[in-house]
Amino acid sequence: MAPSASQHVITEALGELRAGVPGAFDRLVPLVYSDLARIAHRQLGLERPGHTLSTTALVHEAYLRLVDQTRAQWADRAHFFTIAAHVMRRVLMDHARRHRAARRGGPRARAIPLEALERPGGGSPAAAERAEVLLALDDALERLASLDPRQAQVVECRFFGGFTEAETAETLGVTPRTVARDWVKAKGWLYQELRDAAG
Repeated sequence: MAPSASQHVITEALGELRAGVPGAFDRLVPLVYSDLARIAHRQLGLERPGHTLSTTALVHEAYLRLVDQTRAQWADRAHFFTIAAHVMRRVLMDHARRHRAARRGGPRARAIPLEALERPGGGSPAAAERAEVLLALDDALERLASLDPRQAQVVECRFFGGFTEAETAETLGVTPRTVARDWVKAKGWLYQELRDAAG
């Protein structure tokens, strides 16, 4: 994920935000907008085709939620984008749950490898099932976070945020080797959870 502005400029803007400088968040957004749009595009790519939220709408909804977190102590650019990816995930999962409630049910998730969600076409489940799998994945990820917070963060960065191994390592303050190990363990655990949940 190539930065839209230098890390120094963004970190400086985040410092102003922490210091409570008026209008700091509004000045930060243009600096990070293209990166937020890339994260949003990545997350929408995991959703069903024809999703009612566009990339722009997802960025704007995330913006509104991030405004409510302006007191958060974002340490640097990497930390900010991690939080932004998490907020976008919450927006999409809330939207999917409302959609499921409106349908009054729907297909149960079947067990599929996480890699299948990343492949367009043949290996991907049908649209309604894909949404159910993502909701089941979200629930499983919450359970993983209670057992191993770092593994859950690795999944959030790699799978939902589209971060590279190196970017994830920088964000979490660990080595790329640790990220790779956590990613393998977390995928195995989540796959088992999804399979068990599907019965």
